[in-house]
Amino acid sequence: MPDLGRREHVDRTVRVRCHELAPAIADLDANLCMIGMAVADATAAGVQLLVLPELATSGYHLTPEEARATALSRTSPVLDGWAAQLAAGAVLVLGFCEADGNELYNSAAVITRRGVLGVYRKTHLWDSEKEIFTPGAVRAGVLDTPLGPLGTLVCYDLEFPEMPRGLALAGAEIIAVPTNWPLLDRPPGERAPEVVQAMAAARASQVAIACCDRRGAERGTAWTQGTVVVGPDGWPRGEKDELGRLDAVVELKATRTRISARNDVFGDRRPALY
Repeated sequence: MPDLGRREHVDRTVRVRCHELAPAIADLDANLCMIGMAVADATAAGVQLLVLPELATSGYHLTPEEARATALSRTSPVLDGWAAQLAAGAVLVLGFCEADGNELYNSAAVITRRGVLGVYRKTHLWDSEKEIFTPGAVRAGVLDTPLGPLGTLVCYDLEFPEMPRGLALAGAEIIAVPTNWPLLDRPPGERAPEVVQAMAAARASQVAIACCDRRGAERGTAWTQGTVVVGPDGWPRGEKDELGRLDAVVELKATRTRISARNDVFGDRRPALY
């Protein structure tokens, strides 16, 4: 993996779409069709970065048998099919149930027109995921994409501040996060706690974060539908439509880590004291 920490940053904007889907539990064919339609729709709209939910290919509350039956390898021609739908320069990030030998992983694929650029395996497993998936054992990395340096996390990973911070320090300018956030009680008028965490992580490291949640209910679980695209300043961008598509433009400035004439969010760190 290339060292992007010293990459020359340039001012630019990126058109991002997070499209909330409602995967059918253990119905691989239906989910592949739904994903293909979402990719085609985003391509027609000129979206540069499309983020889809966690485990979009399979649904979430799986039995071990269902997970195995709907799992895909990272070399599956299905992923290449989505690559062929993308415009030159566009990037797709989506969650899928990955099979590798006897192991299953809750993974996210980063795909461009040229094919699968990389696959990240979820490091921190949530609740019953531990009965099905093996946790990823490789540090989350930054990929050099047509849109610039991009990092990927999956759902619960974002709740560990070291994860987005580590990606930002490694050079990521955007972090894509496929998620399935269970609906939690919260005080009236407050944002979902996961959204607050995404906002805080983005602001702390001056990095854009695109979180794509899912829709519907599944085996007794209601989902937050908390999809959010956060700019490097920590504020959400865009509005979600009735189809679950949130379109936003994020501004990425070369000097974004400098937050005042005398302060830089990376340069001011004092790791020896932490």
